[in-house]
Amino acid sequence: MAPDSATGSGPTARRLVLGSQLRRLRESKQISREDAGYAIRGSGSKISRLELGRVGFKERDVADLLSLYGVDDQSERESFLDLVRRSNEPGWWNRYNDLMAPWFQDFVGLEESASRIQTYELQFVPGLLQTERYARAVATQGRPEAEDEEVDRRVRLRMQRQRMFAQPRSPRVWAVIDESVLHRPIGGKSVMREQIESLLDSTKLPTVTLQVLPFALGRSAAEGAYTILRFAEPEIPDIVYLEHLCGALYLDKAEEVETYSKVSHRLAVDALTPEGSRKLMQDRLREI
Repeated sequence: MAPDSATGSGPTARRLVLGSQLRRLRESKQISREDAGYAIRGSGSKISRLELGRVGFKERDVADLLSLYGVDDQSERESFLDLVRRSNEPGWWNRYNDLMAPWFQDFVGLEESASRIQTYELQFVPGLLQTERYARAVATQGRPEAEDEEVDRRVRLRMQRQRMFAQPRSPRVWAVIDESVLHRPIGGKSVMREQIESLLDSTKLPTVTLQVLPFALGRSAAEGAYTILRFAEPEIPDIVYLEHLCGALYLDKAEEVETYSKVSHRLAVDALTPEGSRKLMQDRLREI
């Protein structure tokens, strides 16, 4: 079957779909990764990286693999090769590559392609819901004198990511934030007032659900911040994204995703309802 299910997605999703389709073709012919790698002058590990969508594709390699897998129909081959070309198109974030670590470039591409984004934050307002002034305060670590062109570009990148909400196929975003996020004085009172007002406005969007995990709960079901990305394309597995001091982890094994899905369900139960969260934010706004 031609890989046409990623037509409306970004290049990262297309790469994942293409890799998944090639893996299914290889397995249907019972060809090993090593033999497939030999056919494209590579190795079994190269085939593994291609099938996981971790690297870009070359048309020549895909054409050779299609021949090896017995895909002779010209229209089907052209569908695959067209997807190769579109998966190699630079994303809109390409102009910011010098600011982003490679692992975060992957996340931005996946975020753009997701149909549902679930996130939990303990320290900051989720990036997709930050105001420009709040994002700037985070980027400068609260030191206005640290502002420069790089900070400006980092803030523009974050604001650009939010434009997905204006798209016809905007992903659904479900966010849980710890109540401490509303009390941490990022940027000062004026910035925090504006940020909380913006959060209240965002809850009016049909694609955004926001819940607050109250202080009174004590310890939460999650040990740290995380994001689950879910996709409309059946070929792309759900992915859990975790940042750490030296980089990030992408978890896509079914049992790993299931663990975080259970934690998300627990957080949804433990947190205030969306309406209760709105009331708490309104109360906090009056306190500032």
